[in-house]
Amino acid sequence: MVDIFGTLGPSCEAEDTLYEMFKEGMTGIRINLSHVMLADCTDKIKRVKRAAERAGVIPKILIDLQGPELRIGDLESPIVLREESTYLLKNSNCVTTEKSLDNTSIPVDRKIIEALRVDAQILLDDGKIKAQVISCDGKSAQLKILRGEILHSRKSIAIEGITIDMPALTEADHENIAIASSLGITGVMQPFVRSSEDLKYLRSVIEGDLKIYAKIENRAGIENLESFFPYADEIIIARGDLGNSMPLWELPKVQKEISRICRENNKPFMVVTQMLSSMEHSKVPTRAEVSDIYNAVCDGASSVMVTGETAIGEYPVDVIRYLSRTANSM
Repeated sequence: MVDIFGTLGPSCEAEDTLYEMFKEGMTGIRINLSHVMLADCTDKIKRVKRAAERAGVIPKILIDLQGPELRIGDLESPIVLREESTYLLKNSNCVTTEKSLDNTSIPVDRKIIEALRVDAQILLDDGKIKAQVISCDGKSAQLKILRGEILHSRKSIAIEGITIDMPALTEADHENIAIASSLGITGVMQPFVRSSEDLKYLRSVIEGDLKIYAKIENRAGIENLESFFPYADEIIIARGDLGNSMPLWELPKVQKEISRICRENNKPFMVVTQMLSSMEHSKVPTRAEVSDIYNAVCDGASSVMVTGETAIGEYPVDVIRYLSRTANSM
């Protein structure tokens, strides 16, 4: 039986909706802590548990930590980044709370600004947005948008070919881990695992019997994969940021290779990201999407997960129906 994970969000927070999702085959749910603290999710977790009990399911509840993933700061409002337009990256510690008059400033961590060079390529929001640095002075950077889209607060940012050293866990991560067991959380997703030391450190601060899910999202994770096995209960092939770390056409081969290594070492693994992306706005998936799900399970995936499809999509129950029935149609 393949585990079927949805992601909690505005579209599926109602208890009746969660109940229908569990009835359709959902066995667990992810809580994304990139935008919220776990303490603020207490009522939502209670609804998840009640809905699961009604459906006769003992749910797996996972928290996805902030970890070392790079993200932009908080925006006053979403920004429409138009191709060929220019925007300014600014040190988030220097950005005021007042809304920019021209809405063209994007706050980021100081380390990102300091790492930038002219002509560097930047990917935002899992690569939906692409930009090029046209000037930088160590305090701010001017970007030219090469591929535009609407940018929301706290979305991911990556610099092609540049790695920025960040701590494995943030202060918020420590706070969230400290209360996880008491709220009934069953597993912790560690983003951007780079070495076994990241997982050893996570294990040292975990209280209770929480399982560790190691997210493979960069080349360091690929190269060190087998060293994670003694410290991770499950590997996650997180194709969003993983796809940003290489030409996109290389991603299927890398997914297959990670799957093979996990399978040969009897290590459970999960496949996630854009499995049913079209269903954020469509009640029916594409043929390519259901084939992707089936192939992931054929390769040995023990779990599959959707993210925005249930968190903000229009048809969360239908998403789980297609995900579950396809994954378990072997």
